[in-house]
Amino acid sequence: MPFVNIKTPEAALTRAQKEEIVHRVTDMLTEYFSEAARPHTMVLIEEVGDGGYGRADEVFVIPEAYRVPAFP
Repeated sequence: MPFVNIKTPEAALTRAQKEEIVHRVTDMLTEYFSEAARPHTMVLIEEVGDGGYGRADEVFVIPEAYRVPAFP
């Protein structure tokens, strides 16, 4: 079973963007493993909260301008 785990900053992607990632990654994997892999392919998108990871020795916080607007 192909399994892909994608970690992204919390609130950086819309639901539609996550769905697109799932579909495109699944399509890519079926190109490599054949169409028989499609029903067994797992794509997990994990949102990591601010301060939950670092880059270049700095704790990462996503700028407000890059956040998906909150729904009421």
